[in-house]
Amino acid sequence: MTVVLATGNAGKVREFRELLAGLPVEFRCLADLAGIPPIPEGAFSLEENAAAKAWAACRFTGCVALGEDTGLEVDALGGAPGPRAACYFGEGLTDGERVARLLRLLAGVPAPGRTARFRCVLVIAELGGRQWVTAGECRGAIAEAPRGQGGFGYDPVFEVEGTGHTLAEMDREAKNAVSHRGRAAAAARVVLERLLHEAAGQAPGEAVGGRWRP
Repeated sequence: MTVVLATGNAGKVREFRELLAGLPVEFRCLADLAGIPPIPEGAFSLEENAAAKAWAACRFTGCVALGEDTGLEVDALGGAPGPRAACYFGEGLTDGERVARLLRLLAGVPAPGRTARFRCVLVIAELGGRQWVTAGECRGAIAEAPRGQGGFGYDPVFEVEGTGHTLAEMDREAKNAVSHRGRAAAAARVVLERLLHEAAGQAPGEAVGGRWRP
């Protein structure tokens, strides 16, 4: 079975392939697709964004597709940047530039006021109209300065509750065990296993999801 990861973020693609490793699935991503129209984004909820991505990829390819959206909610900012975590500070910025702007907004905010959470919503879409939604959350706080060389996005300044470490300081196995994306993907694995079980009753070579099926 082919599953399209409806994201152009290389870091997320790498993480999903790690988190869903072991499944007899061929994962493709948007970088593999030529001619796919721009995927709509900008809704007010993580689930709406994730669903828009999943269904756009599903309809274009005919494959099962997994859409994802993640939000960083900082209490001192009233829950911002939320679903707009990637563009809250402007378009075309690097991860480092976004982190720097976040830290400037929180300059002078003491540790008790720097609490935050990452939330991730995944939507799995299948031709025929079936859809599954899974979610995960990781609680923590925004550090006063970046720490660690791993991860991507806001990972260097997100200190995971009860660990004393930012996501960027953790090795991949430790991060995947506690992260918002890791928790959402664990539930998504169950859905994909169910779809594989259903597909096992089909004749060899019969289409399970799209143009990449042998």
